[in-house]
Amino acid sequence: MTNQVIAGELLKAGWLASDIIEALAAHPPRFSREKPAGTPKSQDDYLGGQATAVTIEVKNIKKYFGPVKALDDVSLTVKAGTVLALLGPNGAGKTTLVRILTTLLKPDSGRAVVGGFDVVRQTNELRSVIGLTGQFAAIDNILTGRENIELVGQLYHLFGHEAKRRARLLLEQFDLVAAADRPAKTYSGGMKRRLDLAASLVGRPKILFLDEPTTGLDPQSRNRLWQLVKDLVAQGTTVLLTTQQMDEAEHLADRIIVIDHGRIIAQGTAVELKRQVGGDVLEIHLADHQWTEEAARRVAQLGIGTPRADKAVGKVSLPISGGAAVLTDAVRILDNSGIKIADVALHRPSLDDVFLALTGHKAEQTV
Repeated sequence: MTNQVIAGELLKAGWLASDIIEALAAHPPRFSREKPAGTPKSQDDYLGGQATAVTIEVKNIKKYFGPVKALDDVSLTVKAGTVLALLGPNGAGKTTLVRILTTLLKPDSGRAVVGGFDVVRQTNELRSVIGLTGQFAAIDNILTGRENIELVGQLYHLFGHEAKRRARLLLEQFDLVAAADRPAKTYSGGMKRRLDLAASLVGRPKILFLDEPTTGLDPQSRNRLWQLVKDLVAQGTTVLLTTQQMDEAEHLADRIIVIDHGRIIAQGTAVELKRQVGGDVLEIHLADHQWTEEAARRVAQLGIGTPRADKAVGKVSLPISGGAAVLTDAVRILDNSGIKIADVALHRPSLDDVFLALTGHKAEQTV
């Protein structure tokens, strides 16, 4: 929802809500009821000529910021009514791609179609079918929850009764009725996120972009937001989600794309990605962290991949295929080497293991 993002930035700059409405009303979005020239007539007219219900299609998108490759030849598709998670660390290019797909940034090369509209040539038409919840809530802390939603409704030219009706329905849907007439500054972090998501739905978007929506939320608020997203998808909304959280991607996404340094390095379902790691993962915690790298070197022969040594926490992780027998062998090898073990265990590979195996660093690492 580009108007909401613009309003959020103006609020941060100190504009009054009434001035924002007046300024945007002076330049209303030109949403056409008819298909503009160049709009795909059918799914076969999309970039790849696919007959499936593709809602988002990206072809060879590149974006540079000086010498930095923010996006390096990225291509992907998202089917209607599904959730695609872009999984990657800070600086991987996730937000840059979201900004391009929501018309806030132009690509240097390549092409993208969202909801049947080209992201560069048909920006006004595209904005009528999308919603965006960014990393930071675009709400006015002085206004009440109800007033925030009504403000966004007015930016979409839903004046009077219709703006109030939409606000009432969304407050009910997001369980904010009790706090509707309180200033947003009194809301908890979870309530602000729910209010921000509610505001992004005022225009009834067919496609919703969520850029790390649960960052900073407590587990209860995060789970509540997850359920709201699931409910939206069940009603037919298509969602593109960016996240650094493995469990979030696994919990919400139909498909996951792992992105690092501006490039797609893997994609598939959670199950398919986990298969890339192998069978089980041997995890050894050492009593003395200084022996971490030496322990990794000594047990390397037992695995089917390269061991990963995390000296900061004294942990060695190794993909294996031999089951419990390997665990016994590892304990014997380290015991004979005089390396003391604090704990040792086997577990099925997680998406954390996948990301480590693919990139060599943790998902939360800043790059």
